[in-house]
Formats: sequence, structure tokens, C-alpha cells
Amino acid sequence: MDLVHGSGVLVIQHLQNNYREYHSFLNFMSTVGDPRNIFLVYFPLWFHLSHKVGTKMIWVAVIGDWFNLIFKWIMFGQRPYWWVQETTFYHNNSAPHLEQFQITCETGPGSPSGHAMGSSCVWYVMITSVLHFTRPSPSFQRWADILQLFPNVSSFFITGDVSMCPFRFRLLRSGLWMAFWIIQMSVCISRVFIATHFPHQVILGLLSGMLVAAVFDHIPSVYSASLKVYMQTNVFLFSFAVCLYLLLKVMGIDLLWSVTKAKKWCANPEWIHLDTSPFAGLLRNLGALFGLGLAVNSEMFIQSCKGKNGNKTRFKLMCVAATLTCLQLFDLMKMPTHTEVLFYVLSFCKSASVPLGVVAVIPYCVHLLIGDEDRKLS
Repeated sequence: MDLVHGSGVLVIQHLQNNYREYHSFLNFMSTVGDPRNIFLVYFPLWFHLSHKVGTKMIWVAVIGDWFNLIFKWIMFGQRPYWWVQETTFYHNNSAPHLEQFQITCETGPGSPSGHAMGSSCVWYVMITSVLHFTRPSPSFQRWADILQLFPNVSSFFITGDVSMCPFRFRLLRSGLWMAFWIIQMSVCISRVFIATHFPHQVILGLLSGMLVAAVFDHIPSVYSASLKVYMQTNVFLFSFAVCLYLLLKVMGIDLLWSVTKAKKWCANPEWIHLDTSPFAGLLRNLGALFGLGLAVNSEMFIQSCKGKNGNKTRFKLMCVAATLTCLQLFDLMKMPTHTEVLFYVLSFCKSASVPLGVVAVIPYCVHLLIGDEDRKLS
């Protein structure tokens, strides 16, 4: 692995030396790939456009990030910013210098990349969902193909728009997938540029995220899962992670080894944040899944999103505007970090409140507001 890591360091140096002027853009793309934006931006937008897509997005994000944690614990991936300081690969004190940035000092193991994995799985869901909504129906396509065999009949009964529809769909599909790969490559390059990941780690994260999202295309049961299923899934994910941690700890393997390295080699101690630790991510995702389970099985969700206002464009737009505004303000709330257990508990509660607000509380308030306005007008 030293040879792979050494080659990765050369790539990082090349990016930092030759593309320094793109630092702001790359920093922005790293933010685009931040798993927390799944819950604060992507999920609120998509859930009110399509409940199924929003629900699937949370499941894919949570399960994908859980697998990312397990893989990281098993693979013991190094991060560039501390590997260059400890490796014996370089001789005569010739270790290369890697510049660190404010978002460099992640505390978890490095492989696979969580940003690349989270970004690829969620954008895969969004791209495939758009294509599903815009795909020509099989019967439409069949009649279009038949009519193209009879140009005179086709021109008599239908316009040329029919033959253009499949072409437009193929054009849309090509454009969306091109945009997908541009975004994912930009996220991967940004993570390598800031020296928080090696190139092979972001590639592995990218492919793993797409695989997780593709698997959920064949699990339609998540759309109608009961609260019991959500609870059982949460218990299983938490129990498996904790049991793996305890098992390896009994074997003398400390899975929090990366936190020690991050604190030792980070250029600025203020750049180290507790919310990047492995257990913080685990509790954050479990909280989001638990909150979604509560929300979609609540009476508020049934009366608002499933009620008479659920299909109204005004209702959806008001919900999107209200949820995005509230979540941005909510994200400004900082949790105390002096006690790790308290931080983890509050992180779980804060994450659970996000889908609960997006799916149930805010739509119900909008539903009541629209109802009051309608009664006044009548």
C-alpha cells in the first residue's frame, strides 16, 4: 500500500501546486458532497416533489453511510495529511509537504471516502428518478415505432413530436449522466486536493455509493415501511456497529485510532470537530432514519401531505420554502462538545428532528394555514 499511497501523494501535490486558484470552487464542491447536505437540502426539496424519492433518498443515505463506517473500520484506511508524517516510505527526512485546509482534518479512517460515497448514492437517486418520471411509456414507444414504418399514415394522424420524444429523452438522459459524472469527479478531486483522501479512496467511495443506490431500486418495500420496520432497522444497524467495535476492541484493535492521529497531525487543533468522528456519523444517520419513521407514520403527515392539500402546487412550494428556511436556521444551532456522550445524544435528537419537521410538522402547519385562508376567502 505504500506505493499506492506514495502515488496518491504525488497526485495531491500536483493538484495543490497547479490548481491553487481553484481552491474556492473545490472547497464548494466538497461542501456539495457533504453528507449533511443530504438531510438539509436535497431531502427537503425532493420529498415535497415526490414522497417516494425523498423516502428512498434517506434510506440510501443512511444505509450507504453505515456501510461506509463498517468499511472504514475494516479497511483501516490512512489519510494523506497524517500518513506523510508517519510513513517510512520516504528516506532522509524527505517527506513531502501537503498543505492542510480548514476541512482537511477529518477524524475517521480514510477508506472509502464518505463524501464521495454519499454524494454518488444520492445524486444517483436523483438522476434515475428524473429519468423515471420523464421516460416514455412502453405503449407510447411501441406505437411510435410502428407509426414510423408508415410515414404517410404517421403524418396524417400525428405530428412529428412523437418521433422527437424518444430522442429528447435520450438527449436528457445523456445530459443528466454527464452532469452526474462532472459533479462526482469534482467532489472526488476536491477531497484529494485538500489532502483528506487518496485518489483510490474516493474512487472506491464513488463506486460503492452507486452500488448501494442501485440495490435500493429493487427494494420497493421502503416506501411503505411501518414504524416497527424503522425501529428494527435502527436497532440492527446500531447493534451491529457496536458489537463490531467491541469485538475488535477485545481483540486489541482500537477502532478510534484515527482520532488520535488526526489530533496529533492536524495543523490547527481548531479544525478538528467531534461531528466528523465515526460514532457521530452513526448516531446522526440513525436519528434521521428514526425521525423519518416517526414522520411518515404520523397523523400530521396523513392529514397534510396525504390529504386534500397534498397535491396542490401552492402547498408544495410553501412547504419547500418553509422547510429550507427553518433547516438553515436550525443548522446554526451548535451543540456542546465538552462531553462526548451528551454530544452523541443531542446529535441523534437533532438529526431525528430534521425529517420529522420536513415530513410532518412543517407541512401540517402549512396545511392549517391554507385551511384558515380558504375559510376566510369563503
